[in-house]
Amino acid sequence: MQRGRPDLNSKNTRMANDRRNSNRPAPAKVDDGKPETIEKVVFINRCAKVVKGGRRFSFSALIVSGDKNGRVGCGFGKANEVAEAIRKASEASKKHMVKIAVRDNTIPHEVTGEFGGGRVLLRPASPGTGVIAGGGVRAVIEAVGIRDVLAKSLGSSNHANVVKATIEALSALRPREEIMKIRGKKPRTVVPVPPIEEVVVVAAQE
Repeated sequence: MQRGRPDLNSKNTRMANDRRNSNRPAPAKVDDGKPETIEKVVFINRCAKVVKGGRRFSFSALIVSGDKNGRVGCGFGKANEVAEAIRKASEASKKHMVKIAVRDNTIPHEVTGEFGGGRVLLRPASPGTGVIAGGGVRAVIEAVGIRDVLAKSLGSSNHANVVKATIEALSALRPREEIMKIRGKKPRTVVPVPPIEEVVVVAAQE
């Protein structure tokens, strides 16, 4: 190959390889049937231990996991590195997921949950309200998949207690059908009311 001239053979080879790769179909995604799980980091704490050679740091992480389809769990992990603490907390949260009763993107009824010093109040909201909550309460509600809810933390501001109190409140929710079944009653069927214009037309025809 002469100096200053481009290597045409290598260029043609690269172009041919690009054409072959572009015609090759993309690998199919393997669907294992499991819902996609999202993870939210609620709090990361750093602890310093004073030793002879200086200070030794360790980290703890609080993670909330959910599938946005009514399942949520929380986990706590400790390690000498942040990434390892998050990994441990993530695995723990996925092992302790619980099923939550969700109705029309909100909760069926008002409920209060308590854990330790944490106390959380949840109220259903009309469509379009959004998630009126913050901190650990918001992380849990978004992981569950609830879109409209009103929340208020009434007790301790400790992140772990607030998260666990929120999960306790959500776990206490019961759908209307389950409550009617416990009482031994059949749920009433709602008959749709016709619009006023149709009623006026029928009355005029009679």
